[in-house]
Amino acid sequence: MSLSSPILSKPVLEDLPYVEAVLNYLTPMAEKPVNYTYEPPPGVPRQNGVYEAHNLPIRNARPIARDLSLDREGFAYAAHHSNVRNFYDDSEIQRVYYPEAEQLLKEVTGATQVVIFDHTLRNAQRLQQGESQIKEPVKRVHNDFTAKSGYTRALLELAARGIDNTDELLQQRFAVINIWRAIAQPVQESPLAVCDAQSIAPKDLVAGDLVYRDRVGETYAITYNPAHRWFYFPQLQPNEALFIKCFDSAEDGRARFAAHTAFEDPTSPPDAPPRESIELRALVFYAD
Repeated sequence: MSLSSPILSKPVLEDLPYVEAVLNYLTPMAEKPVNYTYEPPPGVPRQNGVYEAHNLPIRNARPIARDLSLDREGFAYAAHHSNVRNFYDDSEIQRVYYPEAEQLLKEVTGATQVVIFDHTLRNAQRLQQGESQIKEPVKRVHNDFTAKSGYTRALLELAARGIDNTDELLQQRFAVINIWRAIAQPVQESPLAVCDAQSIAPKDLVAGDLVYRDRVGETYAITYNPAHRWFYFPQLQPNEALFIKCFDSAEDGRARFAAHTAFEDPTSPPDAPPRESIELRALVFYAD
């Protein structure tokens, strides 16, 4: 289906079941947003942005899952079984899951080369118990890369791997794709909502610094726009994968940035187990 004929017409949207939930958007600000990934020096706030809550419909994307496109809506879905037995074993992730994900991304995107460079585990309970390498769900609307940092991160990761034809790779079309999945039970608490990239205006994207101990990255915070269309996959299972376009070098009408956020699902049971998930980020290179 062409990029110019979106499936998410008004009748389709109106027919999809939905929940109403709070999503947290950046309040417009004069200075550049800054967010530290660690406890900053005394007197420096962890983040300088202020977020405002908006109660919005988040539609069930399962009825349209087969029609979604990374190049049109900026997110997609696939059933996928992983042979990983323990996602909390970093060596097993890199030994088993990385090759699985590389093959899956080639099949889903048609890419000629895939470079997986990062993954994050999220489990609020384990974080509270002191497992510092694990993070909690992010409950603010954001996108992992910007028009600038998509290139800078790609250059950094390719150079770190000693890939010789870096300049050639970065001159052809490439994207940063996030593969998101549950790693234990079906997701009930803090599910992930994804915004249709077609509904995001350039003015909604606010570049901000993401400060690490050894470098400074750049991500997009998102300001509120009533045109935004939000979706989720209820009860996402461990044998399902969600793909999110975080960056695309093409500027020809394809989706480039699909904002996303965790949210509190009002239909989630009060005793639902904490969300356990993994997101894996990869550079995806296309043939010219």
